[in-house]
Amino acid sequence: MERILFVCTGNTCRSPMAEALLKAKRLKGIEVKSAGVYAFPGSDASGHAKAALKEMGIEHSHAASLLDQDLVDWATRILTMTNSHKQLIIGNIPSAAHKTSTLKEFVMQSDSDVSDPFGSSLDVYRKTLNELSELVDKLVERLT
Repeated sequence: MERILFVCTGNTCRSPMAEALLKAKRLKGIEVKSAGVYAFPGSDASGHAKAALKEMGIEHSHAASLLDQDLVDWATRILTMTNSHKQLIIGNIPSAAHKTSTLKEFVMQSDSDVSDPFGSSLDVYRKTLNELSELVDKLVERLT
């Protein structure tokens, strides 16, 4: 069983969109969750994130989760949206270092970050969702 945890800042934009994209693939043997390093637990995904997903035909019910030790322990792979998220996790939970990388690092060997649409227009959310969709497709290739 592969358990993927996507992590961003508030768990309302990038990580829930990545979670929804991977869940929509309905892959056997893969479980998916998301969390934020500074999330307010229970917060809904942003309206633009939900709208962009819906345009792709993906419905996603979401309540933000704050990254904690239980989620770190649950995950077999922690994929962050930025290098700073990765460094924050490793700095606070050194035992997570072996299973934590940025999403782009894991699928493309790139040290660049996934763009943050927070507070932007729906069009910017669409662009981030398209970026994440390509990355999730590469993730699926890597996992299967």
